Amino acid sequence: MVDNVENFRARIDPQSLDTVDALRALIERSHSGLTERIKWNAPSFAVGDEDRITLGVERSGGVRVVFHRGAKPRSSEGFSFQDSAGIARWLAPDRGIVIFRNREDVEERAEAFLDLCTRWLAATS
Repeated sequence: MVDNVENFRARIDPQSLDTVDALRALIERSHSGLTERIKWNAPSFAVGDEDRITLGVERSGGVRVVFHRGAKPRSSEGFSFQDSAGIARWLAPDRGIVIFRNREDVEERAEAFLDLCTRWLAATS
């Protein structure tokens, strides 16, 4: 079990670490009130006590970013969100996933990803 972000970083391969750090930097820029912590054995970003964006290393390579409104399903009634760039795969109205292959992939989609993070945190905070 991983208990803090530095321990998480120490346990992953160098390419994944590079990708994770690039994503963490963008997510941190997206909202001034974020708290980064370990949740579900991975870095998770919360506003207050509510986790909203969680990272994970894919077994097949790459890094997964999950956009959510917490661990428990919530009613989607009255909630809507538009992914204008279409970079996420939405499993539910309030649960989206973006996979990044490597740091270069992050850099190519950085502007759209930062916008998605900013708008997601505004919509769910």
